[in-house]
Amino acid sequence: MPLMRTTTRRSLTVALCSLSLLTAVPAHAAGNTSFPILQSVSKDQIKADYYVPSSLENISWGFLPNRDSKSILTVSSGSTITFDTLSHEGILEDQGRDPEKYFASFGIQPDQVLNDAKAIAASDLPHDFDADGPHVVTGPIDIQGAEPGDVLKVEVLSLTPRVPYGVISNRHYKGALPGEYPENEGRKEGANAANPELYQNISKFTPVEEINGKLYGVLPIEKGGQVRFPLKPFMGLMGVAPDTSEKVSSVPPIETGGNIDINELGVGSTLYLPIQVKGGLFYTGDPHFAQGDGEVALTAMEASLRGTFRLTVLKPGDPSLPRAELKQPFAETEDYWIPVGLDADLDEAMKEAVREALGFLNEKLGMDRATAYAYMSAATDYEVSQVVDKTKGIHALIHKRHFINNLKLSIAIHGSTLPSSIINDEFYVPLRSVAEGLGYEVKWDPKKYAALASADGKTVTIPIGQAIFEMDGKAVYNSDAAMMKDGVTLIPIRSIPVLFGAHVNWTTSGNELKASVTPPLD
Repeated sequence: MPLMRTTTRRSLTVALCSLSLLTAVPAHAAGNTSFPILQSVSKDQIKADYYVPSSLENISWGFLPNRDSKSILTVSSGSTITFDTLSHEGILEDQGRDPEKYFASFGIQPDQVLNDAKAIAASDLPHDFDADGPHVVTGPIDIQGAEPGDVLKVEVLSLTPRVPYGVISNRHYKGALPGEYPENEGRKEGANAANPELYQNISKFTPVEEINGKLYGVLPIEKGGQVRFPLKPFMGLMGVAPDTSEKVSSVPPIETGGNIDINELGVGSTLYLPIQVKGGLFYTGDPHFAQGDGEVALTAMEASLRGTFRLTVLKPGDPSLPRAELKQPFAETEDYWIPVGLDADLDEAMKEAVREALGFLNEKLGMDRATAYAYMSAATDYEVSQVVDKTKGIHALIHKRHFINNLKLSIAIHGSTLPSSIINDEFYVPLRSVAEGLGYEVKWDPKKYAALASADGKTVTIPIGQAIFEMDGKAVYNSDAAMMKDGVTLIPIRSIPVLFGAHVNWTTSGNELKASVTPPLD
């Protein structure tokens, strides 16, 4: 049933002066993290409208849904769905198809391995390591009212790690340098799940470490020390079923989505997918903790995620459509519009991305094509999403703030529009408005500090004009500072998830940038 607005009142007090900076310290020792193993749970433990675990009846292995696929769930347009997605790393044949044994070799205890991974690996579900895709695909979901010619809007609300570790793999004859890496003589005779070492593929176990409240992947440097990189979770696979009865490999991205591997599609992003079959048949999978553009070794830092999405059907003529006729994936974030190019030839993928960007700038933003072409050459970045999945991907990053003078801004909670401002190319909302819209009570502290008391007793102190706030007595870095204007305390919209745990997603409707705030679903 639909989420109901909470009536619980919480207290919030706002700072009018600076807070003395505190020294932040790691919350946990190196190699340890604070989040639990997220095994499958029951629906009553999930706040979204629906919950889909990656159980055997809800997944396929190596193939995407097609027009003949049977949906596992039917939902109404605008529903929120939480998926427990599962990484393929640790369950594949070249790792022994026994995740408990595989991860034990890295010191992971049996109860720290996901039960759904164990069940899928131990099942009789057919999987040909050489011919099939590696991905565990969860779905498909039927969205009521979705018809061919419509567009599915997918808002990524939250992505939570299910385990504190991941794997990065390089396999023979795959990746950006096939035949060169891995640097060994290749697969030996007799390679199979019982003798995984004979594949001679290389998988790097990558633990997660929490430092100053942020999560990092950590890899050893053989000559001493380590390299660490911040986690930036996203789903590699999101798509709707193509109009075909043929088996569809999960490896190459296609015009209806699939393995598009665009690392900008994390929390707060919105993806638009052209619907080809009745019901749409949405699916997801291939969860990533982090990925560099190109994904050159073959995989990213692959690891299981619990993801929550809102699925909304857009009919032809809807002002929020990025193109009058959308024929392939398109995405947006607070910062960018993201047209996509896909082709087996990287040069052709680049051309396609440019064409898609030209069409968007012309149709949506009213630029003539010659001006749009000149603008893109001067100010639009093109990134290679991946070169390792047969079909290559390139996407454009068109900066929204370059067009700020031609766009309006609105922000809504529970369908109610709040005041908002654009100041120095940043998007702001009054703190009181958003706090009260999320069920908090705002109070002014005579000492002019900002204390936020939640239901469980945790507190947050919000200073004015500083890139830091205090959470439960510990200083936490926050690059988005609050400010005062005409006696009103304003916070950047991008800081709402950090301060309130709410979810913010963006849609461009006509010439209006719309930020939609969803109360916490985690």
